[in-house]
Amino acid sequence: MTQITASEVNQLRQSTGAGMMDCKKALVEANGDMEKAVDLLRKKGQKVAADRGDRDAKEGYIVAATSEDGKTGAVVALNCETDFVALNEDFQKYATTIVELAVSTKANSTEQLKTESINGSTVEEGITALIGKIGEKVEISQLKIVEAEKVIAYNHPGNRLASIVGLSQSNGENLDEIGRDIAMQIAAMNPVAIDQDDVSQEIIDREIAVGKEQAREAGKPEEMIEKIAMGKLNKFYKENTLLNQDFIKDSKKSIKQVLSEVDSGLSVTSFGRSALS
Repeated sequence: MTQITASEVNQLRQSTGAGMMDCKKALVEANGDMEKAVDLLRKKGQKVAADRGDRDAKEGYIVAATSEDGKTGAVVALNCETDFVALNEDFQKYATTIVELAVSTKANSTEQLKTESINGSTVEEGITALIGKIGEKVEISQLKIVEAEKVIAYNHPGNRLASIVGLSQSNGENLDEIGRDIAMQIAAMNPVAIDQDDVSQEIIDREIAVGKEQAREAGKPEEMIEKIAMGKLNKFYKENTLLNQDFIKDSKKSIKQVLSEVDSGLSVTSFGRSALS
């Protein structure tokens, strides 16, 4: 039997909000697999926090920026060990320099970004120097690049959360305003995809499986299980795909409706989001 440590139980509790004993039982049943344990808790009806992969982030500074022509945007998360360092001016300035470099080079991975140069030194060398100066582990944990006709960035106050969104048009009235609204929507609601057709099959299969088990746990007849699961999947699409989400500024409208009111041909082509836990 896989040995489950107290730190693993606590990690699962922190990321899901479930009780300690429930977390331990789920980890034992999942043989220590954290993702499987999360699914087991959901299937048993536990209220689980949806972290969208942010659970490994600790302290740091997240910043988003766009190019001068507004066609490229980037979000970078520069991580450290304590919030004391995250508030350090030199640390924040270096994070801003890195995101500006990411925008100009269109680096497609953190590994590539670390090889790019700032003032004659690579980013990796700069991070090493910063570690020596502040005495904490520092690393680039997240990088998102978006290219579109118009890209708009949003930095949430405190810089623990930032997002970028790409729009299909660069000309038109109120594009900056609506773009910022959509970027704020992405930051607040953390969609998994632009529309339901963009959701991966892996996520679809997972949601259907969870829906079926939830229905069985609730004692629903077996002949209704599939229909109930599909209903839950449709609800998942509405709550977790950007165009189908309720607009945070007016819940009577979906994001798709908001965009169409600006221009019938306006759409979101891509987006990025990074957050600390």
